[in-house]
Amino acid sequence: MTTFVLVHGAWHGPWAWERLVPLLHAGGARTVTPDLGADGDRGLHDHAETVVAALDSLQEPGRLVLVGHSYAGLVVRQAADTRPDAVGHVVLVDGWAGPDGAALFGLAPDSFVDALRAAALAFGDGRRIPAPPPAAFGVTDPDDAAWLASRLRPQPLRGFTEATRLSGAVEQIPGTALWCRPRTFPFDRFGAALGYRTHPLDGPHDVMLTDPEPLARILLDLG
Repeated sequence: MTTFVLVHGAWHGPWAWERLVPLLHAGGARTVTPDLGADGDRGLHDHAETVVAALDSLQEPGRLVLVGHSYAGLVVRQAADTRPDAVGHVVLVDGWAGPDGAALFGLAPDSFVDALRAAALAFGDGRRIPAPPPAAFGVTDPDDAAWLASRLRPQPLRGFTEATRLSGAVEQIPGTALWCRPRTFPFDRFGAALGYRTHPLDGPHDVMLTDPEPLARILLDLG
């Protein structure tokens, strides 16, 4: 049996997967959805340790697929590098990713970085970035947007500034980079640069909320 460890991105929580999880269960898979937490003092390394703890807690997981959405692309690669024998496949869903030393603010365009730093200074005590509106994640349906807006939470700035620490072990784990179209950031190129197989997925950045069925089919095929 395949176990999917689903790691949410910035401003989100484990609830981000609640429309996808039943579809994976119906396909015979198990799921784990760790909470990275939104405390202002937690950074990328703390988040990776949370995922490692989730991996360590599994009993007889069978085949394990580690999935990271958006910012969590960096997180799951560091976690997989720490526990390479536990992970059978890494999947990025519109995920930020890079080699050892990569940080989200190092991968993102300057305009994006400047806007988020300014928001953290103006509204988050310089430590936390307020959540953007649902439209920033491609969620425009009024009901879905209201549902999402009520759940989004500030993101610790440290998560975006800390650089990954990779030994190289993660590079031996097969990987797939799913990128949503229309494309927002070059998530396909991030994956291709790592040697991952890239696969387009029609839908917005928060595709697991708006279009969970095609995402579930792809994941189950990988599992």
